[in-house]
Amino acid sequence: MSGIKKLAGQTIWYGLSSIFGRFLNYLLTPLLVTIFATGEYGRISTLFTIAAFLNIVFTYGLETSYFRFASIEPEKKVYNTCSSSLIITTSLFTVLLLLFVKPIAGFLEMPRHPEYITWVILIVALDTLAVMPFAKLRYEGRPRKFAAIKIMNILINVGLVIFFLVVCKNAHQKDATSFFASIYNPKIGLGYVIIANLIASAATLLLLAKEFLQFRFRLNPVFWKQLMNYSWPLVIVGFGGMVNETIDRIMLLKLYPGTTEEAFSQSGIYSANYKLAVIIVLFIQAFRMGAEPFFFKQSTTENAQRTYARVMKFFVIACCFCFLGVTLFLDIWKYFMGTRHPEYYSGLKVVPLLMTAKIFLGIYYNLSIWYKIKERNLTGAWITIGGAIITVLFNWFFIPVWGYMACAIATVLCYGFMMVVSYSLGQKHYPVPYAWKKILAYIAVCLILFGLHQAFPLLGMNRWINRGVAVAFVGLFALLVLSVERKEFHRLPVIGKFLRSK
Repeated sequence: MSGIKKLAGQTIWYGLSSIFGRFLNYLLTPLLVTIFATGEYGRISTLFTIAAFLNIVFTYGLETSYFRFASIEPEKKVYNTCSSSLIITTSLFTVLLLLFVKPIAGFLEMPRHPEYITWVILIVALDTLAVMPFAKLRYEGRPRKFAAIKIMNILINVGLVIFFLVVCKNAHQKDATSFFASIYNPKIGLGYVIIANLIASAATLLLLAKEFLQFRFRLNPVFWKQLMNYSWPLVIVGFGGMVNETIDRIMLLKLYPGTTEEAFSQSGIYSANYKLAVIIVLFIQAFRMGAEPFFFKQSTTENAQRTYARVMKFFVIACCFCFLGVTLFLDIWKYFMGTRHPEYYSGLKVVPLLMTAKIFLGIYYNLSIWYKIKERNLTGAWITIGGAIITVLFNWFFIPVWGYMACAIATVLCYGFMMVVSYSLGQKHYPVPYAWKKILAYIAVCLILFGLHQAFPLLGMNRWINRGVAVAFVGLFALLVLSVERKEFHRLPVIGKFLRSK
């Protein structure tokens, strides 16, 4: 249990940076959807979709390779090699992409703003250089500094967006000769969102200067080849995962049977509602930050499989509470998208689907430890490719018919497939005694409670009654979990003490 306590403690710190930071960042959504119509917000989403793809290419799985090899080789040797490799390739990729800025802008239907693409490329380059310093903090078990820098990044980003798009823009509209007005250029428009991110990324790298400068340029060809043999399948895993996460926005742009502006509008509505799955997404991200180095360190212990199984169970329980906390209160969460453009509300129907998909994705992340420990990363790559094929084919055939609804359904099918296949193969090569009956029961109960709650508005009941029922359903689920997992919770430090006193 001590290992799980340590993971829980680190997850709290990583969660603090992820949840608090992302919460501030997601507070920009009401601001941005108020300032920009659905089409412009769709452009913002498309640009950061491209950034997500480029991040996979620029980092090519070296972060995970660092955690793996640092447990069997001198950490300094691994850190030096990974850092040296990333610096060389980041420089090459950045120069190469900058030569093709205009064609990329044309492909993304933004030929008038190639500077947007330039700024996005520079953001990716700076973020890549920060990857190894952040990984070092995680490996050394320093989540507090990790959290502080991540939060500072978000504060700078959010603060600058508000400064440019509220303070300076309002000053420009009132008096174009004032100091703040002179900073704002209407032609840049949504580009200020990218500029804010660019400045925040540069500031983050400066805050990581101590860790960044600890490396010494070393590139042993033999050892580098070992790293690449381990990491290159992870590029496919990461790229396939990013296809599953973001390709739907680009496919909406290209396949939606309407004008370009209507396609951007569809993408904007879908992207804004996608962010309502933020609670599960944040929890999964926080969990992964602590879990990846934790899982590798646990792999050498005697009861590693039992630990993985218990972690999975607690993880799914937490995800179920996140699911209920959002889907049962969608009539409140929708105001997260503001009130100026109510057309965003038409996309609320995708939120339960996306949150279900995220639970499947989180389970898959837990399951994927088997092929990383067994060094069968190529198998993981094939699983991800299978999911990507499902995503692309489903969207290709059904976006022209269902629009962004097809994207949400494709996401559920994709992650459901990856979860099932990874479990089946993992039990053959690295059996873990997962409590699948309980896990599936918890997920099923959540879906049933959501389905029952959906019936109440059809009865014409007052919204406050509906919300009261939602609170009652969350309470019922909590009682179910406590009764089934009483022995487990008795062993936890805080909850266990409370239960024993009862």
